[in-house]
Amino acid sequence: MGDPNFERSVVLMLEHSPDGALGVVLNRLSSAPVAELLPQWAPLASTPPQFFFGGPVSTESLIGLARGVGAAAADFQPVVGSAGVIDLHKEPDDLGMSIDQVRIFAGYSGWGPLQLEAELATDAWFVVDADPLDAFFAEPDQLWSFVLRRQRGPMAWLANYPVDPRLN
Repeated sequence: MGDPNFERSVVLMLEHSPDGALGVVLNRLSSAPVAELLPQWAPLASTPPQFFFGGPVSTESLIGLARGVGAAAADFQPVVGSAGVIDLHKEPDDLGMSIDQVRIFAGYSGWGPLQLEAELATDAWFVVDADPLDAFFAEPDQLWSFVLRRQRGPMAWLANYPVDPRLN
């Protein structure tokens, strides 16, 4: 694609409709600990307990992904498996459900109407099924390879593709 925001990124799609699409990059770690800005969520922050860059859009906004246990609450929007978007304005105990882990993203990745479809038509993205564990993967710098490795056929080979193939 040529966009450094998305080079070797793993994007979890949160919403896709005729109005556009929204997702978060799961493997772009920041150096800021969750405890600095959201101390109430810090005890639930998954390893590593830092903010992630969700994408280049609206980087001052925060999106929380949580792994919930039990019945889903009104403040929990399921995405994949037991992972879903939560309301970070609430206290963890006020969500009406038990939360195992949370990962917090600054910004998001967004596409206007039909923009993502146009990118997919040019094979700009690999489309694979999401795994609930991807959202909380403990080694974000290894996630891209990990996701490709679990695919079938030639796509799995790309997990070992060098960043600069000229140096191979």
